[in-house]
Order: sequence, then C-alpha cells, then structure tokens
Amino acid sequence: MPSTNSNGSRFFWILPFAATIFAMMTMQMSSLGFSPLLPALQKEFAINYSQLGLFTGVYGLVAIFLSIPGGMLAKRFGERRALSMGLLGVALGLGLLSLAPSFGWALTSRVIWICGYRISFVCVMTAVALSAPKSLQSSAMGILGAMSSLASVIGAPFGSTIGAAFGWRRGILAFAAMALLGSAIFWIFYRRSGDSVGRAQTVGHGGAILGSGLSSGPSRSAFRTPVVWAMVLLGLMNMGGFAVTFFLPAVAKTVFNLSPKDAAYIISASYVTAIFANLLCGYLADRFNRWMVMASLMVLLIPACFAMMTDQLLVFRIATALVISLGLCATNQIYPLAGEVAAKAIPGSELGPVMGIVSLGGGVFGYLGPQMLGILRDRTGGFTAGWYFVAGGACVALLVVLLLKRHLDSAKTIAIAEVLA
Repeated sequence: MPSTNSNGSRFFWILPFAATIFAMMTMQMSSLGFSPLLPALQKEFAINYSQLGLFTGVYGLVAIFLSIPGGMLAKRFGERRALSMGLLGVALGLGLLSLAPSFGWALTSRVIWICGYRISFVCVMTAVALSAPKSLQSSAMGILGAMSSLASVIGAPFGSTIGAAFGWRRGILAFAAMALLGSAIFWIFYRRSGDSVGRAQTVGHGGAILGSGLSSGPSRSAFRTPVVWAMVLLGLMNMGGFAVTFFLPAVAKTVFNLSPKDAAYIISASYVTAIFANLLCGYLADRFNRWMVMASLMVLLIPACFAMMTDQLLVFRIATALVISLGLCATNQIYPLAGEVAAKAIPGSELGPVMGIVSLGGGVFGYLGPQMLGILRDRTGGFTAGWYFVAGGACVALLVVLLLKRHLDSAKTIAIAEVLA
C-alpha cells in the first residue's frame, strides 16, 4: 500500500474530497432548490396537493428501489464511474422535465432525475468515506452536509430568479446544466488516495472497510444482518425536512399569503442555518458520543415539528429552520453511526452495500413524508395533521437511536468480558 507519511500523500485526499463536495452541490441545487418553482408547475398542470405530494415524494419511491443497487454499483464499477453516470442521469431527467407537455411526462422525467440522483447520492457517501481520513469521518460528513445546505441556499434563489425572469422551465434547465458541470468536474479530479485504495482493496473493487478499528475476520453479508436493517428507521429523522422543504411554498402562500420568492428566502435561511449546524454537529460527533449527539438532535427536532403549526410568521421561520437543519444534520451523521454498528456486526464488511441499506431509510420516509402531508392536507383542509405526523416520526427516530445505542453498548460489554475471560 502506498505510504501516507509524506505531506504530498497525506493531503492528497483533499482534492478528491473537494471534487466529491462539488458534485454533491450540483445535484443538491436542484434536489431541494427547485421547490420555489413548484407552485408554477402545479398551476400549469392543474394538479391537487396529493398529486403534488406524489411528484415530490416519488424521490422516496425511487430511493426505495435504488438505494441498495446504488451501493452495489459503487462496488461493481467504482464510485467514480457510478457517480459521474448518475449525474448525467440527473441532467437528462431535468432536461426532459423542462420540456414536459403534461403531468404524466413531468412525473416520468422526475423519476429519471431521481434515479440519477439516488445513485449519485449513495456514491457520494462512499466517495467521502473512502477519501476522508478515518479520524475525521464525522467532520467530513458535517462538511458535506454544510456544503449540501449551501447548495440549497444557492439553488432556491437561483431557480426562482431564473423562473421569475424566464419561466419555471428555464429554471429547471439551468439546474440540468449544473449537473453536467458536476459530472465533468468529478470525473476529472476524483482519484483515490493511497490510504483509500488500500482500504478498498481489502475487500475488493469498489468496496471498503467501514468504520475504524475493524477486525479482519470473515466477512458477513450486510443483507443478513438485522441491526443494519434496523438503521433504515433512522430515515425518520429527516422525514419532516423533506416534507417542509417541498410544501413550504404552499404553506407560506395559504397560511401567510407569501409569494414563491418569499418562500425561497425562508428555505435559503433554513439552509444557511444548516451550514453552521452541520459543521458544529460533525465537530461534536467526532469529539463526544455520536449517539448522544444524535439523540440531542431529536430532542430539539420534536418541538420544532409541533411549532410548524403556528400562525406567527417569526415562529414559523424559526421552526422551519430547525426542522430542515436538524434533519440534515441527522441524515449526514447516520453514516458514521452505521460504521460503528457494522464494525461490531459485520467484521470485514463492504462499504457500498451497507451505505445502500442505510440510505434506504431516506427513500422510504422521503416518500412517506411529503405524500402523507399532501394527503392529510386534502383530507383535512389544513396542514396541522401533517405536522403531527412528522413530529410522531421524530419521536420514533429518537427511540430507535436510544435502542441502537443500548445494543452497541451491550456488544462492547460482551466483547470486553470475553477478552478479560
């Protein structure tokens, strides 16, 4: 394995890490930044809130089917090739959406877009885990989350400004151009460092040892490990974030009589908050108990979900910022937690499949959150029931975090007892 002692090789990881961050930003600009264009799209195609929930929530449906295959693609072809192709899929879907003559065409284009996005997302997590030093995994994920939030801060006004001047279709087309740029930059500048090549070669092409201090014992399939599948439920942490981001323009208009541009500013402010929250969360998670940091995020998130029911604009802005930023923080820190769990449950595990299983939760609840919010809005005539629903999801997520922590602590206790015996 190439030496990592020299300054050149020690810092070689920065360039591929930066290329990965840029790729993530170009696909994230459209993923969440397109929401201010939704009212114009809804008006043109004359769709109700349930259909709007399907259009936004189809992200989750696609993620359910592609999260695990995305991890397998990273293993089979390598994260560089899979991520670059995924971004081309994002650009294709966005381009087709900008030409959509009907809602059916638009929905199909959205599926293509999200297929590319989901494969890219899993590969981004794999690329970060391979490029960043083991001692900085949580901080690296925090930086990734911060820059992802910055992309949304840029994306919302970027899309709404172009949409206001040239129409929502041109705004969508501009997002497609950014995805093409991201694919090109990542393909050119991403290379594995000597350390990451060594980690990946331990288990084969595209794979990696997950977590730090793993034993070199026989490999066990991630697909046959119940505790890894239990981490799918951690996707509940950002269910409210998905729902709020996509439905905020509708809530702002119906409850506070705000324009799409005003809604874009609220979204942008929320993601500005998420930038600093992600950096702080990553720093704390690397220096203190990651599980307690996650539990603390949920303790803050639950009352923020209930506060979304307010009719006071200032309280609404603060609650929105908390729901979005805390959800994003939690999402990015799930992956280092997965490393700790898999280190005990699957010695010698491959990174791609584990990342795919864990990211499946984001798909399930990324669909369920917006879809249920739309259905409950149509059934009740308001958003209150939907906010109760996402708050309940955050409560379940807190319980899962505490149970997984207890499981991990028990496994450590048994391991120490076996050594002493």
